[in-house]
Amino acid sequence: MNFAGKLGCAAVLACFIGPVGAFALQDQAPAPGQADAAKKPETRMTPAQAKELFASVDSIMKFASDDTKLPIKSKVKRRLTSRDAVEKYLFDKMKNDKDSKRMQRSEIVLKKFGMLDEDFHLQPFLISLLKEQIAGYYDSKTKTVNLLDWIEPDSQKPVLAHELTHALQDQHVDLEKWEDPSSDSIARNVNEDNQHISTDEQGTAREAVLEGQAMAVLVDYSLKPNGQSILTNPDVVKQRADEQGADSDSPVLSRAPLVLEESLLFPYREGLKFEVDLLKDRGADAAFAGAIDRPPSTSLEIMDPKVYERQAKLPLLKMPDVHAILDADYDPYDVGVMGALDVRMLTELFAGPQTAQALAPAWNGGIYYVAQKKSAPDKNLTSSIGLVYLSQWKTPEAAAAFAKLYADALGKQYSHVMRDTASETDPSEMIFNTNEGPMFIATSGTAVFVSESFDLAVARKLQFLMLGAQQGQTDGQSVASAAPAQDLTGSMVYFMANCGVMKVALRR
Repeated sequence: MNFAGKLGCAAVLACFIGPVGAFALQDQAPAPGQADAAKKPETRMTPAQAKELFASVDSIMKFASDDTKLPIKSKVKRRLTSRDAVEKYLFDKMKNDKDSKRMQRSEIVLKKFGMLDEDFHLQPFLISLLKEQIAGYYDSKTKTVNLLDWIEPDSQKPVLAHELTHALQDQHVDLEKWEDPSSDSIARNVNEDNQHISTDEQGTAREAVLEGQAMAVLVDYSLKPNGQSILTNPDVVKQRADEQGADSDSPVLSRAPLVLEESLLFPYREGLKFEVDLLKDRGADAAFAGAIDRPPSTSLEIMDPKVYERQAKLPLLKMPDVHAILDADYDPYDVGVMGALDVRMLTELFAGPQTAQALAPAWNGGIYYVAQKKSAPDKNLTSSIGLVYLSQWKTPEAAAAFAKLYADALGKQYSHVMRDTASETDPSEMIFNTNEGPMFIATSGTAVFVSESFDLAVARKLQFLMLGAQQGQTDGQSVASAAPAQDLTGSMVYFMANCGVMKVALRR
């Protein structure tokens, strides 16, 4: 269900490049008048500036090729575009992009999990955020790098280093095929359910590779005038990445829910740290062409590059056939993985960053299934869906801690939450009545089962099936080889990532 994405280039770039692309490995105070400069009224690029910027494309492309060892196979088209044209591009993507459609369907599930407020409206917020932030983009469909006529050339050159890396990646592997999620179709049987699960985080992981590589080139481009590179001091680069977040000059981003901000930042922040580790451990060939040719498949590999480097087998749970129980009264709605990133966001949202930092590393796999009532009068409300979620943990203590955390946060998701101890059959269960029906939470060793809004008889049947399906499973099921599907938050990651680099990435 990873939600991370390409809109966020900006948010991460902010820590690395100054107003003219300067980057240093030591801390620097803002230059005199720098804060005021950010408030200057918008101006249009002059013809002479545009000519100079266009001329720089080829030299920056060569730098990116030398840095990545990815060869230049063809000249990249370039285009100067207006704010009106960019806004049309964004609206068209929101209207027609299949990830946008999946993302809109995911919105109700995120609300059911408590990761978005019930009254939050995702689509208009994203349009406002994109309009505020976009600073340039490479279009893999037209093979064109788009430059913006209202941003001065010196500020766009580091962005060019980033976006031209995408052009090199495209020439290496054809991004339209490599990163494109398989479809936005709904899984309607157990085989399709498990196919979704087996590939569910691939899209998120691949976006982190693409953006991490582009960020690495941007950092190296910004460091070059100082005679430095990422490898001069890799730990400082990773520290800078960890400092990313919204700032006061990004009013829309500063209002973004945690899940949206973290999803936006993930490919750039964690992707850059992933690349730094690969560069340090394996060199440029492994960090660039190698990571594209053998991409990671989960957010866990991005967050812990040693798992990727060891080619370790990863936790993957199996979805049982729930259709015989549910399909008479419910339509299939969504199925997917709750990955390492999702769990980190969920625990931070429910219990704060310190708890997330302590508990999330104990995660060992998770899947969810959502069905929608056929009789629901309003299918845009969270009350129209039922949700089951099975998570695995490395120890029984971690499982018990997560179950308690989830139960304690129910008041953020529902109203009229009341414990129903009379319906609990043993101490491993917690049952609550809410305004949207029963909440059932049960621990079983290292597993935590959650059912939301299904009646208790159905919830217990689903618990039996989901726990039973894991018997005999190993922690290291191999991930099926297939076109990457998108998990719940992954559709957000992919959609935003394909909208371009954002101005919040440009450090004031």
